[in-house]
Amino acid sequence: MIENQLIMKGKEAFQAAFDDDPKCVSAAPGRVNLIGGHTDYNRGYVLPVAIDRHTVVAGRRRTDQEIVVHSQTLAETIRVDLSTVEQQQNTSWIEYVIGVVSALVGETLPSGMELVITGDIPLGAGLSSSASLELAVGATVRDLFDLQLDDRSLASRCWTAETEFVGVECGIMDQYAATFGEENHALFLDCHNKTHETIKLTDDLRIIVVDTNVKHELAASAYNDRVSECQEGVEEFNKLLSHEVSSLRDVSVEEFESYAESIRQPVRDRCEHVIRENRRVQVAAQALKSNDLEQCGNLMFSSHESLRDLYEVSCPELDMVVDWAHETEGLMGARMIGGGFGGSVIALATSDMLNSFKKVVEKSYFTETGIEPEIYTSQTSDGVTSIKYKDIR
Repeated sequence: MIENQLIMKGKEAFQAAFDDDPKCVSAAPGRVNLIGGHTDYNRGYVLPVAIDRHTVVAGRRRTDQEIVVHSQTLAETIRVDLSTVEQQQNTSWIEYVIGVVSALVGETLPSGMELVITGDIPLGAGLSSSASLELAVGATVRDLFDLQLDDRSLASRCWTAETEFVGVECGIMDQYAATFGEENHALFLDCHNKTHETIKLTDDLRIIVVDTNVKHELAASAYNDRVSECQEGVEEFNKLLSHEVSSLRDVSVEEFESYAESIRQPVRDRCEHVIRENRRVQVAAQALKSNDLEQCGNLMFSSHESLRDLYEVSCPELDMVVDWAHETEGLMGARMIGGGFGGSVIALATSDMLNSFKKVVEKSYFTETGIEPEIYTSQTSDGVTSIKYKDIR
């Protein structure tokens, strides 16, 4: 059972680092988003799935106030006194850990703790390693200090840690997928109301992630530009429409089409992508319920075209892989995932089509770019889980 394997992995990593057993071990999955590019921080709709790659965190309490965190993946140990920590607003991995601890218990820790982090989520591949880390740390801290937090509160506080402590302007999608994911299901998530519905997936569906291993310098600044442009669009539609617009999810496709000429470029294009993408997600969710994988796949291709042409966050390497997916007979859909300007492509295939697409990418990508891609085949997974010491064997 994968859960038992993960728990044992955490236990063994803790023993190697601290020469003793942990008191609890937690594991949280990564995620891919089938459709809903850049709609999450616009409080719209997304359709993620949790995948079978995880961050595992094992921990125990200390008798002093020090927090000692060892990353097995990075072979690095960091010691922190929480009472002296200030918000750093950078993306060092320790900031995610301390941000979660602060969000859960504040600066008045009953005691310090020792944590060991391990796992198999590739960093920077668009599989949400940061949210996975946050939830695994959060679940471990919750158990160590017997905090009375349900999963919804845990996900929300981990999101607060990333947005307010680390300073990343993200939506709630990643934390919710890592918390509420279910094996063989997708999550149809409303990022405004923070409600979700699970949708059963066909058993032979396979998720392919192609990491292009490129990251262009525009990524960080352009992401912030898109956030600002969408906010400007909200302000403009508030002036134009008779109802309140708190986010772009409050604007229908029909309303956009009626007033589009009143919005300056490039804000108009950014708004069009988000507004039409929200509708695509809703239609894709219905398609999955009907097991109409062809329609869902076509919507994924349309999503990529919109991200490329209207939101302008793609790049030649991503486009190339999506084009190959489009040309691979039997492959259902593909699109870029993550912030953009590099990163990964997700593709959906049945098990018998899996190898055909992998062969195309393996043969052609290096020839075209001089870069070796990383190709991951994933299945769906349950959300965060944790086990206390008495149950660890």
